[in-house]
Amino acid sequence: MTRLAEDPLPREVVAEPSRLAAGLVFAVISAGTFGMSGALARPLLDAGWSAGAIVLVRVLIGAVVLLPAALVALRGRWRALRRNAGMILVYGAVAVAGTQFCYFSAVQYMQVGPALLIEYTAPVAVVAWQWVRHGQRPGPLTVVGAGVAAVGLVLVLDLLSGADLDPAGVLWALAAMIGAAMYFVMSADGDNGLPPIALASGGLLVGAAALGLAGLVGVLPMHTAHDAVTYAGSTVDWWVPMVLLGVVTAAAPYATGIAASRRLGSRLASFVALLEVVSAVLWAWLLLDQLPRAVQLAGGLLILAGVVVVKLGERATARPAGAPTPPG
Repeated sequence: MTRLAEDPLPREVVAEPSRLAAGLVFAVISAGTFGMSGALARPLLDAGWSAGAIVLVRVLIGAVVLLPAALVALRGRWRALRRNAGMILVYGAVAVAGTQFCYFSAVQYMQVGPALLIEYTAPVAVVAWQWVRHGQRPGPLTVVGAGVAAVGLVLVLDLLSGADLDPAGVLWALAAMIGAAMYFVMSADGDNGLPPIALASGGLLVGAAALGLAGLVGVLPMHTAHDAVTYAGSTVDWWVPMVLLGVVTAAAPYATGIAASRRLGSRLASFVALLEVVSAVLWAWLLLDQLPRAVQLAGGLLILAGVVVVKLGERATARPAGAPTPPG
């Protein structure tokens, strides 16, 4: 039976600065590499690739790249793999394949910006889950940080000009949000005995199988093309961005994202992951010459500020009642 384990208590993170620092590094790497996927995929989409085909190849390459390291990490832990087979199936089918399928279904009915905004309310869902399931009530600073980050997200996605929201699109985006929240909660489970890289590889393999099945039954269109594509004035063969999508935007971010969640807990990790949106804007600038607007840069700073405030809220929650505030 699949079990969503309780996050490490915030005081554990506070008590281990090196663990916190490593978790933040992993989280930033994960967000930065996840954010590259849109800029890499855009020219492929323009060349005739379907979103489903890109995601399937990306996830499959990521799984294959991580598999050797996962097998090495599982030496002597095969019992843990068998014990958590159900969790890996749910993780791959819902947190990996389901989230991406629902997101791409959402953008068939609505603009990318609003769909991303709805999906990236996942940190709020994670906070609510920790409160309802584990009694980890968010403190005032956490609530303030969430609000600041939400404003920053609206600015980065440039939604102030208004957007047409289709009810079907909203429902698909909300489903993607639930999948993203499950990704953070399940990734943070460090009590299952599975090495992070094994969970990442297993989840990607299951996700690829689920996406392939969706393509076979016609639910997810699968179209490929073999024309060269252009990034920032340079033309490359189609397989170059596909390899980068698999290695850099799938294998690397899933492995580092799980490692980050286990060190930071699902709540803080989900807020740091908002930097993916900022990363996406920056990669679009570098690879597609889409210069970010000043309002988007300001939104990025607000997201950073929101993450810092959320972290301060975690520190405040971790201090025992009546404990003095540490200097500085």
